[in-house]
Amino acid sequence: MIRTIGLRLLATVPILIGISVISFFMIRLVPGDVVDSILGAEYGDPAVEAQMRAYYGLDKPVPLQFLDWFGNLLQGDLGYSYRTGRPVLEEIMVRFPATAQLALSSLVVSVLAAIPLGVLSAVRRNGVLDASARFISLLGLSIPNFWLGILLISVFAVQLRWLPSGGSIHFEWSWDYLKFLILPAFTLGTSLAAVTLRMTRSSLLEVLGQDYIRTAESKGLAPRTVIGLHGLRNALIPVVTVVGIQAGALLGGTVVVEQVFSWPGLGTLVVQAIGNRDYTVVQGTVLFLAAFYVVVSLIVDILYVYLDPRLRNRG
Repeated sequence: MIRTIGLRLLATVPILIGISVISFFMIRLVPGDVVDSILGAEYGDPAVEAQMRAYYGLDKPVPLQFLDWFGNLLQGDLGYSYRTGRPVLEEIMVRFPATAQLALSSLVVSVLAAIPLGVLSAVRRNGVLDASARFISLLGLSIPNFWLGILLISVFAVQLRWLPSGGSIHFEWSWDYLKFLILPAFTLGTSLAAVTLRMTRSSLLEVLGQDYIRTAESKGLAPRTVIGLHGLRNALIPVVTVVGIQAGALLGGTVVVEQVFSWPGLGTLVVQAIGNRDYTVVQGTVLFLAAFYVVVSLIVDILYVYLDPRLRNRG
């Protein structure tokens, strides 16, 4: 098991290097740079512009800029924000808790809703509940996040005035904080819940058709025991994989939702950094999200081994 984890960690190194290369060069395809962003396109003093580009190291050829940045990255230094002058890692860690709270809340809500509904849908196949669950999952997959967010704001914030339309307050377990979290968490978790519901239903239906399930039923075990003890555990193996992959993707998905709800997380930070041509912040944030995704994938693999003893025996 330890060997497997070690190999997986080694395999992530070339992935992270590739992502760092791509993020570095992609952001430079955006027209303009941080000097144009600060001075504006109408400023006509070439000497000042040249002085600022030299200050930021933007007067060097792009390959040399990459070597400088990558050399610092190997030492654990993500650089400094061109706009604020603060370390990029510090900027990320200030915003990360808000994004993590949003992503985790979405994940918990979607899993708690989708798995029980998926189980009921499989057990009562072709019934009214099954048809309703499939319709809800299709709806959840079809509606774009930004449209759902705007719709929820229109209904619950503008018309009913039950919840705020956006923003956030300092984290604390109180109703005042949760009021700001409900709408963005529901918006972000809807598509994940739809995927999880469909996967739970199809996986459980497949498991319930296996011979060992019929054997358990022939022994006279109660349906609840057969489904809960023998069926659900095996059916959850692909569900865990899907939820894990989607959980990593949730952080990337927050970019749109955070913009809709003015949520002060990493998504908002990236959008602002792209607008300001703050290269170091964009590169650092993309790399941070990629590393987080890798960690989540590793946790999923460990859970996979726990749920499937055959993989455990292979070491």
